[in-house]
Amino acid sequence: MESHTPMMRQYLAIKAQHPNILLFYRMGDFYELFFDDAKRAAELLDISLTARGKSGGEPIPMAGVPYHAVESYLARLVKMGESVAICEQVGDPATSKGPVERQVQRIVTPGTVTDEALLEERRDNVLAAVYGHKDSFGLAWLDITSGRFLVTELQGEDQLSAELQRLHPAELLYPEGFAWFELISHIKGIRRRPEWEFDQQTASQQLNAQFGTQDLSGFGVGNITLALGAAGCVLQYVKDTQRTALPHIRAITLEQQSTRVQLDAATRRNLELTRNLSGGVEHTLFAVLDKTATAMGSRLLQRYLHAPITDREELSARQQAIGALLEGDYPQLQAQLKQIGDIERIMARLALRSARPRDFSRLKLALNALPELQASLAPYSASLLASLATTISTYPELATLLDRAIIDNPPVVIRDGGVIAPGYNADLDELRDLSQGATDYLHQLEQREREATGIATLKVGYNKVHGFFIEVSRANSGAVPAHYIRRQTLKNNERYITPELKEHEDKVLTSQSRALALEKQLYEALFDHITPHLDKLIDSAQSLAKLDVLVTLAERAETLEYHAPKLVDVPGITYQNGRHPVVEEVMDGPFIPNPLNMNTQQRTMVITGPNMGGKSTFMRQTALIVLMAYIGSYVPAEQAEIGPVDKIFTRIGASDDLASGRSTFMVEMTETANILHNATPYSLVLMDEIGRGTSTYDGLSLAWACAEYLATQLNAFTLFATHYFELTELANQLDGVSNLHLDAVEHDDTIRFMHTVESGAASKSYGLQVAQLAGVPKAVIGAAKLRLKQLEQSAKVSGSPGNNAQTEITATQQSLFVQPEPSAVELALAGIDPDDLTPKQALALIYELKKQSNL
Repeated sequence: MESHTPMMRQYLAIKAQHPNILLFYRMGDFYELFFDDAKRAAELLDISLTARGKSGGEPIPMAGVPYHAVESYLARLVKMGESVAICEQVGDPATSKGPVERQVQRIVTPGTVTDEALLEERRDNVLAAVYGHKDSFGLAWLDITSGRFLVTELQGEDQLSAELQRLHPAELLYPEGFAWFELISHIKGIRRRPEWEFDQQTASQQLNAQFGTQDLSGFGVGNITLALGAAGCVLQYVKDTQRTALPHIRAITLEQQSTRVQLDAATRRNLELTRNLSGGVEHTLFAVLDKTATAMGSRLLQRYLHAPITDREELSARQQAIGALLEGDYPQLQAQLKQIGDIERIMARLALRSARPRDFSRLKLALNALPELQASLAPYSASLLASLATTISTYPELATLLDRAIIDNPPVVIRDGGVIAPGYNADLDELRDLSQGATDYLHQLEQREREATGIATLKVGYNKVHGFFIEVSRANSGAVPAHYIRRQTLKNNERYITPELKEHEDKVLTSQSRALALEKQLYEALFDHITPHLDKLIDSAQSLAKLDVLVTLAERAETLEYHAPKLVDVPGITYQNGRHPVVEEVMDGPFIPNPLNMNTQQRTMVITGPNMGGKSTFMRQTALIVLMAYIGSYVPAEQAEIGPVDKIFTRIGASDDLASGRSTFMVEMTETANILHNATPYSLVLMDEIGRGTSTYDGLSLAWACAEYLATQLNAFTLFATHYFELTELANQLDGVSNLHLDAVEHDDTIRFMHTVESGAASKSYGLQVAQLAGVPKAVIGAAKLRLKQLEQSAKVSGSPGNNAQTEITATQQSLFVQPEPSAVELALAGIDPDDLTPKQALALIYELKKQSNL
């Protein structure tokens, strides 16, 4: 095998420290990749694969990207879930013997990026870690772009799936030997970490060191061992990748499941809160509500939608704030917030000392906008708005400093200077004057030399190749003094230099590098000026985001005619003229509003009516109205009273999960099982078309049993949409169950959907009419009508599935879940101790029991 060059040996030594991620190795104006990294990068980035040198007789694969365009390539890799180690030249080529010294200066991973170019502006970028034991899980997550660090402990796989779907982590860390890998395998940026990184004792030490505390009891996380282990892994990973202090990670928060309205994974998906069923953001609740002025407000609104809260005091404060804003001049606040920008992420980059010149420039604009914002907030007396105003504060000294220090439109990076404003530092101004040629000095020199030599056309000039010179025409070359030294001969002119001009040239050329070095020092010092204010500035940014959300919800309430819901202590969900917030926005025609009245005497609604009649829309609008009320928002209903709600479940629509080997019906039953195991009397349950994926008898039986279990055993508030008309009989048999239907009008063979909710059961399902609307061939419709008549006649005679058959089924047993009286055999057995029987007595007992049971 051929020996590697010194440079390649250096590369291999650095690569050995980062075996599982791509290594961008700086060589001149390019970042190069070699061997398998090169092949992988060429495939992922669609760049050319070349070769350099040989290893083992084979050319070494090589691929590269220009250093000045590296951000765009990194952004693409991060979106694919890849991580990249950035290896820079840290030595001086002029003094290096052998290859220039290189070091990995940062590691870019999907969950730890802070560069603006690599982030989605209006979406949280979360790094999470999960640790499991038996059926319990600890979950920790950090948004490094804001410093938010949270932990929670979960019971069961369903809760873990729901949380991961809510957080949508860009990167997820898990320990070696994690037994639930199937639950997390769909996440792009999953990273296996050694088990010791999840050690609770190590985690406690690391977290205390980070927060400057003696113990973690002040954060309320002292006893959550699994989640602490996950938090320790997150912190270790961030330190490994950032290689710098993390002053903006100031605390850790325990998020308790009981403080939120619980939404499982299926519910988040079905309600299309922030992602539609196709994976986009169009036609989602977030798309309708998001009129925020800042990206940080937009991200907070998404967090609100995915984590509705149960704290009545906070909900009331939000409602009151929205009401106050509606009475005031909220458009003025919205305009002022637009000048603030995304200072939350700017603060994170300042804390990590990775902020760029334009971050300082934007912070300057934001700080200058705060006094006007405070003046606009002053008239509002709502407690939440007053509290936010106090936290937002103003920073006149910092604003003045940045006004003096940073030019208005600085370059993207500090590399070539030109960021620090003139007048900020006298030494820098002097060096800049020198480096720009000190034109006053040159004019004076030119005038002096003209008088000394008598050559009126003499000129003093400069170019980048030859430096400074005195130019004299060929005709006047005889009058040139002896101390002039010829530097260059041109066609009609001669160029000279003098000792004095040479001294000035040296001073100018060194002043350029000195000016750049001083400017970089002054730039770094700005971080030091801001660091003492960092905590308050981060709090201000978070309060500005909250204000942005409240102003947005006020604007949406006025524009879309939403009203304040009344949150009451008595269980129930009642509203008048409720609308679906998304459907009404995308419809061409008017949306037909509908009422709902669910209370402790009427908990279950069996909803019938035609396909496309609006059953699913009505059910979803109910869930969204409840969810919006529990984020503190106004709701799309004229009047609403909503009692305590602990969980929202939806079982709507179905699709195969082929990757996990699950059919449509299996998915449907899995989601149904989750609801039946976890719903409570305070839960809102939406069930749509249970039992569709199997035979008529199986489906009808399952639907009946599920509806009855929800009504009699769980007592959940349930909207149960079905095409099994037999289920409408439940209202006659069980307390708390009533029928609703979506109205439709039939004329000849056509149907018109009225989209109005009426009491009672639908008269029929209109399936053939809907099929005709969909364009099913007339011959097929005709054959279906004929077959329907045959089946209806057969049902009347034989009692096959139909109303008559179901009446017979239900007449024999009023409830599937009422325990029957014990039989004579059971009573006889209850009084017998088998250990007291002799073999002869036991045999005699068997004969007696057989006789009693008539077998």
